[in-house]
Amino acid sequence: MQYKIILVALSISALGYSQKKKAPKEVKIKPRTEFVSELMAKMTIGEKIGQLNLPTSGDITTGAPSNSNVAKNIEEGKVGGLFNIKSVQKIKEVQRIAVEKSRLKIPLIFGMDVIHGYETTFPIPLGLSCTWDMALIQRSAQIAAQEASADGINWTFSPMVDISRDPRWGRVSEGSGEDPFLGSQIAKAMVKGYQGNDLSNKNTILSCVKHFALYGAPEAGREYNTVDMSRIKMYNDYFPPYKAAVDAGVGSAMASFNVVDGIPATGNKWLMTDVLRKEWGFKGFVVTDYTGIPEMIDHGMGDLQTVSALALNAGIEMDMVGEGFLTTLKKSLKEKKVSIEQIDNAVRLILEAKYDLGLFQDPYKYCDENRAKTEIFTKSDRTEARNIAAQSLVLLKNNNQLLPLKKSGTIAVIGPLADAKENMAGTWSVATNMEKSISLVAGIKEAVGSTAKVLYAKGSNLDYDAAFEEKATMFGKTLHRDNRTKEELTKEALKIANQSDIIIAALGESAEMSGESSSRTNIEIPQSQKDLLQELLKTGKPVVLVLFTGRPLVLVQENETVPAILNAWFAGSEAGYAIADVLFGNVNPSGKLTATFPRTLGQVPIYYNQMNTGRPLANKEGKFEKFKSNYIDERNEPLFPFGYGLSYTSFEYSNLAISSKKMGINDKLKITVDIKNIGNYDGKEVVQLYIRDLVGSVSRPVKELKGFQKIFLKKGEKQKVSFEISIEELKFYNSDLKFVAESGLFEVFVGENSSTDKSINFELVK
Repeated sequence: MQYKIILVALSISALGYSQKKKAPKEVKIKPRTEFVSELMAKMTIGEKIGQLNLPTSGDITTGAPSNSNVAKNIEEGKVGGLFNIKSVQKIKEVQRIAVEKSRLKIPLIFGMDVIHGYETTFPIPLGLSCTWDMALIQRSAQIAAQEASADGINWTFSPMVDISRDPRWGRVSEGSGEDPFLGSQIAKAMVKGYQGNDLSNKNTILSCVKHFALYGAPEAGREYNTVDMSRIKMYNDYFPPYKAAVDAGVGSAMASFNVVDGIPATGNKWLMTDVLRKEWGFKGFVVTDYTGIPEMIDHGMGDLQTVSALALNAGIEMDMVGEGFLTTLKKSLKEKKVSIEQIDNAVRLILEAKYDLGLFQDPYKYCDENRAKTEIFTKSDRTEARNIAAQSLVLLKNNNQLLPLKKSGTIAVIGPLADAKENMAGTWSVATNMEKSISLVAGIKEAVGSTAKVLYAKGSNLDYDAAFEEKATMFGKTLHRDNRTKEELTKEALKIANQSDIIIAALGESAEMSGESSSRTNIEIPQSQKDLLQELLKTGKPVVLVLFTGRPLVLVQENETVPAILNAWFAGSEAGYAIADVLFGNVNPSGKLTATFPRTLGQVPIYYNQMNTGRPLANKEGKFEKFKSNYIDERNEPLFPFGYGLSYTSFEYSNLAISSKKMGINDKLKITVDIKNIGNYDGKEVVQLYIRDLVGSVSRPVKELKGFQKIFLKKGEKQKVSFEISIEELKFYNSDLKFVAESGLFEVFVGENSSTDKSINFELVK
């Protein structure tokens, strides 16, 4: 970041933020390096260590801020930032303690998990990724930054870019799916959206890429569990989105909980220093995840002093909640287990981030009460959220063009997720006002107005087990469990179903059935809802399944029996409106899956860019062959592949062509394909390009996404789509972890999803 000359009013106190004193004449604030160096020269070792301490707001949110234990630590210079404190008024009061009562008046940084929107909430990240629209994704982050910064927040713990290929893991909902190429594009878009071009602008916030690294690949899909993989897999499949965020200029990074090569990431010097800083050139600071340092004790790495020193030496700058730095680093410094140079480097990085945010110019820059009143949950923000949400929905099945529906007759909306506005925002929606979210029933009623009659029944509870439902509806996301019997609930549902022309079944997961610490061993719709669905199908009325989920689910039975399935994910605060827009054809669905849907749990982990075995299954019918790589009781193929998604219209691909059959290392090839809308509706299509390296020094995946374009075609319109392939699209990390492209044959696939077989070959010649 270039240095700027900024005019600032300094009082006679060290940094002069007191609003109780008259400001003397304006002076120039010095360039960042000089400014931070002079400030650090004034700091005691205790004040330096204090900058590395990130507690949660704790009791500061429950009473007078100045009377809390956290406030006392702030006054004594023992806190560098706070998180999970909301509202301009509270943040302003806490910041005043830091800049008026502490010795050096160093402002705090305020963080929050602004994951997929602030009060205006967008689809969960997995759903957002299914738009395949980088402009929309970046815009969602811009709006989130605008709203969060208007409410005092200047740092978000987002984007989460962990690749995940195991839907048992609950936090698959918080990432962008299974593919490193797409995940990298989304990582860049999110960082750009949050941070903009200038962090000193009042409507941008510091971004934090997480969880570094490999957090999305825990054994057995169980949260916080062991991760173990080869380095070649790390570099080719799991590292790219983190690196993309670094290349985009992300200001901070968060360490993951899991081990990497047997060492917890929080204490892994190879990961935090050798890879992140030396290889990738990361310039920001690294924060632990919540209590990440003391958790290394349970990993068997030593006592609190030992693991705190391990973390600092590895390259961690900020300790979230653990207070290991605060309570042990002085002792470790005396015992020469850490060095003052390491502490100073960490302090400098944190102070530089505060400088870049403009907090030394004006520590109250994010505390404008007028912004808080006028820039949060605005009509325009909600309109954009509604549009983005509609683009995220994935049409999985639509027999006989059942969808879109007519706004006429009688419509039954049945299911435990039908009138569940508290769940529409999904997991990790900490700033959402759930009371203002739009349920499916509400959205449908507003969409049809007086032109159709809408009937509602709950039909069943989320699950037969009340204890399970309680675990799945935490953080106020209740489903208002109905104490009537299964028979009573079913009878009511069938009564309105039989009065209706169409049945919309709102089924699936509740918001907190996915997310952190929400791993599942059964990834089907709960049995209570499956039973309800079968009863609804028996009526003979057409049934549309609106599926709510934070992960890929096993839907074989539903796919075989239900004529239409619309995957709504958790679409955010405007979910009901957005889903209705798609159901009634105001928006033609264009979402495409970014995570494979398995046929059965036994296929997990499952993903499209797999390696072939030496005995691949050759037949395309999924028939069992002895001594081939297959199951005796199931097909190899997934139910819905990566990149899959239907439309109300149809697209025809033809005339796949390549500019040359040979390519030199400095050449670029042009791939073209004609796409025609041959259906009855205008629509959008995500045209996907995959490459296969047919012969290499190491085994290469059967396909790898290397390009995509989302295009709009009117009914009957035809368009030629072009892709450019350079040497960069052919590179990979070899067994020596060198990023190389090797000469030889390549196959290029272009189509509507990862299962496409439309291909053309070329040769790379060096």
